[in-house]
Amino acid sequence: MNIWDKLPKPFLILAPMEGVTDIIFRQVIARAGRPDLFFTEFTNVSSYASEKGRTNALERLEIAPTDSPIIAQIWGKNPEHFSECTQALSSLGFSGVDLNFGCPDKHVNKAGGGAAMIKTPALAVECFRNAQKSTQLPVSIKTRLGWSSPQEFQTWLPILLAEHPAVLTVHLRTKKEMSKVPAHFEFIPEIIKLRNDISPQTKLIVNGDIKDRAHALELHQKYPEVDGFMIGRGVFANPYCFTSHTPTRDELMELLKLHLNLYEKQSSKHSISYEPLKHFFKIYINNFPGAKELRTKLMETHSVAEARAIIKS
Repeated sequence: MNIWDKLPKPFLILAPMEGVTDIIFRQVIARAGRPDLFFTEFTNVSSYASEKGRTNALERLEIAPTDSPIIAQIWGKNPEHFSECTQALSSLGFSGVDLNFGCPDKHVNKAGGGAAMIKTPALAVECFRNAQKSTQLPVSIKTRLGWSSPQEFQTWLPILLAEHPAVLTVHLRTKKEMSKVPAHFEFIPEIIKLRNDISPQTKLIVNGDIKDRAHALELHQKYPEVDGFMIGRGVFANPYCFTSHTPTRDELMELLKLHLNLYEKQSSKHSISYEPLKHFFKIYINNFPGAKELRTKLMETHSVAEARAIIKS
């Protein structure tokens, strides 16, 4: 059965974020309180299609037992590479495939992928069709309102909806806006109408400035035709955001220790730099007496052993 038909309404998803929602952090969130569905970080289809890049691509697509159900998110601009990558995903344990047509990263956009697809709609359609014909898994799309103007959604989203994706996730900002302005919740009614008129079977997810479970349920009361909500940066403020639980300092510290343990386990299998791990410290060490000082000390560490020694002291 299509995984999207099994989910409650509204369902909650941890947004795919580069350098954040890897196999390690997903396991931490699963311990704190998992969403209804996980997404991977995005994987470049051209990397998968090349002999040199495939090893790295497969590492990014590695999943843990606690991840299931999980959607593989992919990006690129070569339709044939979308076919090749998508064809392999069902055998890797994924429940669906999501095409990233919304990433605002300048390097991704310069390569023609992510949000740059908004400027090449014919190519976006070709990539979607190639992905869809190459798998039995449901194929979804994540995008933004537009490239530079929020009103671009009025012409951009109908192009995507005409392809009848299983799901359409709309980040309620443009590429140009990044996350520098409030999400445009005011456009949700128009987006719902477009979905209902063009592809009523497509499930609709909104993303952008959604803080936690309570906020998502509040939005669902206002917009009941939205099927799901995706939380991104809200997880930085509260890793328990998919629950109604307010964590204690001790609980957050236990999550940090778990994160360190999982990092150590993963780094024993693959070559992983320690430096990116430091970006996560602020998630667990915040808003309690001495947090800033502790975080400063941890940022000066160079290994898990050093971090553990500071935490213990």
